[in-house]
Amino acid sequence: MARQKRFEPRLAVSGAACGLAVHVDGDPEMAQAMESGHHEGPAAIRAGAFSGGRLRVRPSERTESASMITYVAEWTKAKDRVFAAMGNALGGARRLPFIGLSLRDFPESADQARAALTAAKKQPKGRLARFLKFQLIRMQYNWSRRHFRRHPDRIAVCWNGITGSRSAFMQGARDAGARHLYVELAPFPGRVTIDPKGINALNSVPRDPAFFTRWAAGAPARQGSGWRRLGQKLSARASRRGDVAQGGADALASQGKFLFCPLQVPDDSQIRLFSGWVGSVPGMLDILADAAGALPDDWHIRVKEHPSARVRLGGAVDAAVNRAGGRLVIDNETDTFAQVAGSGGVVTINSSVGLQAFFHDRPVIVLGEAFYALPGLVHLADGPGALHRLLATPEALTFDPALRAAFMNYLDQVYYPRLEIAADGSARLDPAAVLAKLTVESPL
Repeated sequence: MARQKRFEPRLAVSGAACGLAVHVDGDPEMAQAMESGHHEGPAAIRAGAFSGGRLRVRPSERTESASMITYVAEWTKAKDRVFAAMGNALGGARRLPFIGLSLRDFPESADQARAALTAAKKQPKGRLARFLKFQLIRMQYNWSRRHFRRHPDRIAVCWNGITGSRSAFMQGARDAGARHLYVELAPFPGRVTIDPKGINALNSVPRDPAFFTRWAAGAPARQGSGWRRLGQKLSARASRRGDVAQGGADALASQGKFLFCPLQVPDDSQIRLFSGWVGSVPGMLDILADAAGALPDDWHIRVKEHPSARVRLGGAVDAAVNRAGGRLVIDNETDTFAQVAGSGGVVTINSSVGLQAFFHDRPVIVLGEAFYALPGLVHLADGPGALHRLLATPEALTFDPALRAAFMNYLDQVYYPRLEIAADGSARLDPAAVLAKLTVESPL
């Protein structure tokens, strides 16, 4: 007598609603309907079928692919466009409007859920809320691991993917042995981050300066100034706030010598996960207020709030400015890159502005964890003492031009794939460049 397959109900909950839309993902008929209802085949992807910021599914074009990506929906046209381009490059895409839930644990479930919850952007308030979010993330991890164990041919793809529920989704895929790719904006126009290891300080860019020297020696084009074209269309981020502008640089002419510090979004994963000894953006302001006194008398530090930050730092900024006794100046009006260009150097936790300062040939001091924080590229300040010593002689700040050229040419020619946007709004990625990301080695 044939053994009856065990039915295990597994809940699937909308990631956006955190539990408002619930479906059963254990019934074979329901599971099949859900699977087919969110599949996007190559033909529809090539057509750039979008509707209201979402991929529009065309049932007649649904096909299966051995290298299909499975990604968590982000509900924005720009991000879906990147996923569509990846699906087209790899053979197809399956869009998950939510991460499913499974009640049955793995031995690692609790530990992985705790790690993902710690990294979550929105931390729950209160013991009950924290317990409920922990259980949600735990079940999402379970579902993802089972899903990719059942479908080992699929590639897990997620935007950012290192915080909260999306971290659980990606870690579940990794623990199932599935291939996986993290996706994020790139710090340069017309490029995108696609990485199997992670994003930001977790990415696969080698950490040994000698690697880039050896790589650059392989061809003259790797040693020249070709990387500078990456910055030709670079412009300061448009502000979402009325009190942070991108104005002209006229005011800088009479301000004297300064170091520039672009503040970051306080609750961004770059700060929460990789800020190191600094801890937070308000912590950064306190550190700068103390360290500014180490500068020569004719120097000061200029600070600018992030134009996309929803959290205003007025009180923390004012307190730091008062403590610094005139050595710390807040300038939310002048264009970010005008301040970079006019400065004697940039001080940052790990902002992309630190990397973009390379286009202006400015020295950079990095306080946190950043993938570009390599000796010779920047100065590393791993504590207050190191920062004070660097600020005491700002005119001695320097960098290795040849190493910067090799590093930036590597980012240009190897690391950041080109994202081409057609007139109809559809996007294209070079299939070879995307496939290459699936075989990347660990950082050196």
